[in-house]
Amino acid sequence: MVNHHDTGYKELFSYPELVRQLMEGFAPPEVSAMMDFSTLTDHSGNYITPLFNEKFEDKVWSVEVDWEGVRQRVFVYLLLEFQSTVDHRLPIRMLHYVACFYDHLIKTKVTTARKGMPPIFPVVLYNGSKRWTAREDIYRMVRPEPPMFLRVYQPHLRYYLVNESAFTEDELAARDTPLSGIFEVEKASKDVEALQGAVKRLAARIRAHPEKARLDEVITRWLKRHLKRLGAEAEQALEEINSLVEDHAMLAENLQTWAEKERQKGRQEGRQEGRQEGRQEGEEIGLQKGLREGRRLAAMNLLKLGLLTDEQIAQTTGLSLTEVIALRSGQSH
Repeated sequence: MVNHHDTGYKELFSYPELVRQLMEGFAPPEVSAMMDFSTLTDHSGNYITPLFNEKFEDKVWSVEVDWEGVRQRVFVYLLLEFQSTVDHRLPIRMLHYVACFYDHLIKTKVTTARKGMPPIFPVVLYNGSKRWTAREDIYRMVRPEPPMFLRVYQPHLRYYLVNESAFTEDELAARDTPLSGIFEVEKASKDVEALQGAVKRLAARIRAHPEKARLDEVITRWLKRHLKRLGAEAEQALEEINSLVEDHAMLAENLQTWAEKERQKGRQEGRQEGRQEGRQEGEEIGLQKGLREGRRLAAMNLLKLGLLTDEQIAQTTGLSLTEVIALRSGQSH
């Protein structure tokens, strides 16, 4: 994918606490319930060949699961899909990424082709505002659907989509984790006052977390990077903030100052727009008055000539018959 900016999410998901919050809060419950999160191990690296010639963010973790009395390791392939438009090639890309990761496991002797490949849980995290319309299984891209005897030979790989914009404020609040707070901040970024509230709740959730020191450090860096993307004024609100937990009073004050500046800017832009509209309206009124005065003068000149009827003068000048009769009456006095 084309990555227009560094979202900071790759660093966020370098921390097992946030991977756990993603799985417990946003993955299917039957999947997360099997996971032993104390066994989370980071396997991220550069596994992708230059087939797509693009930059993207991904993370790979493994976790042990218990399934019907059997304990085994599952790899969680997390693709961070942050771009302005939905990429309909994603099922093809995901198939390629997973194949490259399996190839990496063979090359690094984690397994062999004879032993087989470990199970994988592909997850796509999407934070765009546009509705997600890409197929979620590459098999759904095969068109027309092949007859039954060919279906078994078609590629199959389904990914699990976590679409931030699909969650309501209440749903995110119910999860009540630092990660759900991060998603709230993302969703509130277009509204300064909503963003103030989201950042305040995020700081409170970090303070309540057992790993608050580690999370505070990484989430503060993420928030600074995020506000920088919103513009210079937003970036200044966190310029002196080094900790959302320790500097929460200063943070609240700075965000309030920024909100006031944004409101003042909005009022100024509104006044300028009003003045511009007023000028345009005045010009339009002046033009209309000039046209009407010109028609009146033309009608009066035609009345003086006495060659046309009132109806003909009205038709020629664009005035109403009543106005022409009134002009004739005025001339006769």
